[in-house]
Amino acid sequence: MFNRNRFLRKVAAIASLSLVAGCSLLSDGDPDSQGPIVVGTTSAPSTLDPAGAWDGSWELYRNIFQTLLAYPSGATTPQPDAAESCSFTDSSSRTYRCKLRAGLKFADGDPLTAEAVRHSIERIRTIDAPGGPAGLLGSLDKVETSGDREITFHLNQPDATFPFVLATPAMSIVDPDDYPATSLRKDTSVHGSGPYELQSYEEGSEAVLVRNDAYKGFAERQNDAVTIRYFKDSAGMVKALRDKQIDVTYRGLAADDILALQEHDNEDLQLVDGTGTDISYLVFNPKDPWAKQPAVRKAIAQIVDRGAIAHKIYKDTVDPLYSMVPKGLTGHATPFFDDYGEPSVPKARKILSDAGITRPVPLTFWYTTDRYGSETALMFRELKRQLDDSGLFAITLKSRPWKSYVVGYQKGDYPVFGRGWFPDFPDADNFIAPFVGEHNALGTPYPAKEITGRLLPHARSESDRARTVKDVEEAQQIMVNDARLIPLWQGRQFVAASVDISGGEQALDPSTIMMMWALHRKTSW
Repeated sequence: MFNRNRFLRKVAAIASLSLVAGCSLLSDGDPDSQGPIVVGTTSAPSTLDPAGAWDGSWELYRNIFQTLLAYPSGATTPQPDAAESCSFTDSSSRTYRCKLRAGLKFADGDPLTAEAVRHSIERIRTIDAPGGPAGLLGSLDKVETSGDREITFHLNQPDATFPFVLATPAMSIVDPDDYPATSLRKDTSVHGSGPYELQSYEEGSEAVLVRNDAYKGFAERQNDAVTIRYFKDSAGMVKALRDKQIDVTYRGLAADDILALQEHDNEDLQLVDGTGTDISYLVFNPKDPWAKQPAVRKAIAQIVDRGAIAHKIYKDTVDPLYSMVPKGLTGHATPFFDDYGEPSVPKARKILSDAGITRPVPLTFWYTTDRYGSETALMFRELKRQLDDSGLFAITLKSRPWKSYVVGYQKGDYPVFGRGWFPDFPDADNFIAPFVGEHNALGTPYPAKEITGRLLPHARSESDRARTVKDVEEAQQIMVNDARLIPLWQGRQFVAASVDISGGEQALDPSTIMMMWALHRKTSW
């Protein structure tokens, strides 16, 4: 059995990462020393316009735009950022009011007013971009402004999660002069009001961030500049780290590279290993003649061996997942395990035969080549092996780069496809609501009327999230009964860095987005 060694040899420090505040293992540094901190990732933005992305583009947005609310280091609930204050003004959680900080400006000097906030939110719904974040605003009725600093959000139903929505980078505040109300901005110039200004951007290559002197918010910047470099795979990223071409890696570390870093006999590197809530799952297209059949989906759910995927492919750097709601969140349960138990071909055969299906089911599984890490292709080969070896399925694998992959699943071209999910906010609602309804993050309608019409509205009326457990568990069971989505694994977060980099322990917010301003170089032990 794999021994999950959490330490690097010699004095290469291993830091414990938490989604709440922790103490840095390294001393404070001088933010002006030794040039920009260079961060490597395999997750490049799909667009620079916040109205067009519900994906890993948020990493960049968090650092160059502001939202009304966000997460200071150590916070697990949203706190004011561009806002001076925000609160519900009624007992039913239907009216939410924010007051902006005084004197806010975008990096180009334009004033950031309540009208800019209204414009930013409303254009998301107006544009309604495929794969965009409009689905997050389902409870929003209208936005009103009063003067330059007051914004009021009127909701069409009680929604205690609305502050979490406002804290997502999707709700980044943009300048009305630069961002059209009815279409996405196409160029690569960005003037946000966040901690950094985007000095230059080369798609698929790098983003150069420099301190935004006009910024007013909670971020305490520990550096003056960060360069984010985008890599095609983990191997190239880790090689750049070892060659000192980058200082930090984040998102996309392959299991073999993580193991190698754990065993690396070098005092120059550290590995931060922490809890994550990202998940991987399969999506079934109801328009496909085979994938639309419940028996086919349930037979696959009965055969899939999550333990083998976690151990053989990911070397135990991920954990098997038996619900769309991951461990660590209120309401998490294990309904896929409770209903299906251990993988069983005889049980799967009976599910199919009871539905009159007696020949191998032909299905094409699609995955993206450049989004969720180097193991994705290996995982799909393992899924194919498991299903083909059962004698009940004949699986064909196909893949595309992320940009064209997204277009394909939004058009309904794929019978079955793989997706990953990094949370918008740390609440079980965010692992259910984005995937159900006619308009969802997958572009694949899943009505689930009992969830959308009763369970989610009832849960959202509860300001005490501990009281939502019953609704969340019932929603998870409905998703198991439908088997439209099959969860595979839950990840952990790994940040590899040069040993002279500090701040990795505080750099991740509760939705595991990296706050680049927390990183800095140590100056002494």
